[in-house]
This record gives sequence, structure tokens and C-alpha cells, in this order.
Amino acid sequence: MRAHPMAGDSVLAVLLGLFDLMLFAADGFAEVPELPPWYVGIPVIIAMVTPLVFRRKSPLWSAYVVLVISIVHAALMLGIGSAAGLAMSIYSVVVYAGRRQGVVFVGAVVVASAIQLLIEQSGDILIAVLFLAFGIALCWTLGEFVGARRAYDVEVEARLHLLETERDQATRIAVAEERGRIARELHDVVAHAVSVMVVQADGASYAIRSNPELAQRALQTISETGRGALGELRALLDVLRNDRAEGEPRVPQPDAHAIADLAERMRAAGVPVTLETDELGDLPAGVSLAAYRIVQESLTNTLKHAGRGATASVRLHRTGDLVEVLVSDDGAGRLPQLTPAGRGLSVPGGNGLIGMRERAHVYGGTLEVGPAPGGGWQVRAALPVRLAQ
Repeated sequence: MRAHPMAGDSVLAVLLGLFDLMLFAADGFAEVPELPPWYVGIPVIIAMVTPLVFRRKSPLWSAYVVLVISIVHAALMLGIGSAAGLAMSIYSVVVYAGRRQGVVFVGAVVVASAIQLLIEQSGDILIAVLFLAFGIALCWTLGEFVGARRAYDVEVEARLHLLETERDQATRIAVAEERGRIARELHDVVAHAVSVMVVQADGASYAIRSNPELAQRALQTISETGRGALGELRALLDVLRNDRAEGEPRVPQPDAHAIADLAERMRAAGVPVTLETDELGDLPAGVSLAAYRIVQESLTNTLKHAGRGATASVRLHRTGDLVEVLVSDDGAGRLPQLTPAGRGLSVPGGNGLIGMRERAHVYGGTLEVGPAPGGGWQVRAALPVRLAQ
């Protein structure tokens, strides 16, 4: 009944209705003179039990409908449906709506019952009052007990959820600390290997003519040190890598030369892109990847926020040891739905402007983001080709 409350309540309502129908049929066979016609009694019985199906989903609505129909049901003396329905309604209001609503509903039940007793002028008023008081007290007590139990269960579930969240947070903190330690170890390994390679390379350059054998040993040491450092680097990066799904194949990182393919994919996604690229020459892999990611994030923002009909332009220009990236659009800042061709174009693990700014700062560059002079939005980045010594 907890998993499917309406199904359980439907069973209860059907059983109560069948019991009243059996009593109604038995009184009909006994030819009770006060019995109403079947076309009046059967609809009232069905109307009496139907709101009980919704007693947990809509306890107040169900309870007051039951109260109104119970007056007619009791006046026609159609069985125990009115008393049972009111008892279930009092219990449901206390459990699912609260004490305040329960007090109001019990008051309404008492008023309706008093009016009914005055109209009937029955001689057993005291017994009826005692029976009513006992029934209300019993239903209220059961409702208080079950309501308190439900509140306790909710509190326990909330605490368990909080404990699970704290445990997960503690696990993430421990993992982050371990990753920081591994990153420091990675720095030490790479720094040591690079230092050894630089020293050996300097020695080999001095001895390459006077002592070729020594230069050959130095070059061999450089090769062995580089391979060892590369192996350590790969092993530690596999531990640090958390954005790659299990079994996902490694693919080469894109570079500035792949921006043309990116622009073509954006056109297929519905954003006309014009691309102007100077002769960039040989760029360091990191700078080339940073330029690609900045363009990718900028065009993704255009696709998501510029609105339908917006166009974008991308310009890459190299002046000496400086690469300038300019991405602009003429959008109005609306938020359209992505087309299927546009899904999957965003930077993996990217964080929008923060990610672009960090990529630029890593290589000693700058990033400017803001409204374009002629309307729309623009991103301008300047990336030095060589890191400062």
C-alpha cells in the first residue's frame, strides 16, 4: 500500500462498498419499509466510498466530500459506510494534513452529527454521543501514532541521506588530496628528468667534437631519461584523469589547424561561420590546443545564446611571437534549443569564460570578453608563442 497507495485505498473502498451493497440487498429481500429504491441507494453507496480512493493523495478534499455524502447515506440507513468513511477520513486528515486541519474537520463532523441527531429525535442520543466520541478519539489516536511514525521515518531518511552526502564529500576530499600529492610527485619526476636531459644535452654539445664517445653516452642518457619520464608521466596522468569514460579510446588532441573542421561542424549545426586564418607557422602544441579550445567554447556560446539567425566570425592572426584569436557574433542573446548536429560541440569539462581565461593565462596570454562594438558578442585572446623564461 505504501508503494501504490491509490491501489490499496481502492481495494478498501471496494470492500466497504460491497459490504454496504450486501446489507442493502439483504434489507431489500427482507422488504424493509424505510429502504430507498435501488436506483437511489446504489449510487449513494458508490458515491460514499469513491472519495476514499483519494484519501492519501487529497486528504482534505476526500474528507469533506465523504462528510457531505455521509449525511445522505446515514439518513437513508444504507449501512456502515458513513461511519466507516468518516472514521477513515478523520484518520487520513490527521496523518496527511496535520493536527490543525484535523481539529477543523472533527469540528465539522461533530456539528454535522449533532444536527443529524436533533433532526432524527432518537431516544438513544447519549449512546450515539458516546459512540461518536469514542470513534473520534480512536481515529485521532491512530492518526497521531501513524503520523509520528511517518515523521520519524522521514527524519531518519533525511539523516541517512545527509550521512551519505557527508561520506561522499569526505571521499571526494580524500581523492582530491591524493590527486594533489600525485600532481606534486608528477612535477618532481618531470622536473628532475628535464634537468638531467638539459645537463646531458649541454655536455653533449661541448663534447660532440672533442670526445664523440662521451657525447654518444650523453645522448643515450637523454634518450633513456626521456623514455622513463614519459612512462612515469603516462602512469600518473592515468591516475589523475577522471573525465574519460572507462574503455573510451584516446584520440589526438586538436590544434589550431582543426579550427576549419570546427567551423564546418558549427555551420552544420545552424550557425554560419566565416573563418580568416593567417599563416600561423609551427605553434607549440599547448598554444595551438589553447587557441582551438577558446574558439570552440566561443562558438558553442554563440550556438547556445546568440539566438536563431546569428552569424559568427573567427579570425586567427600571428604577429611575430604572438597569436591573436578573435571570435565575434551578431546575436541578440536569446537561448535557442540546440539542434542534434550541435550537441557534443562544447569543450569537454569546460567551464565557459573561466576555462577560456585559465587557458590563456597558462601561456601568459590575455583574454577579453564583452559586447562587440557593432552589437553582439566577442572574445579576443592574445597567446604568446613562447613561454616567458
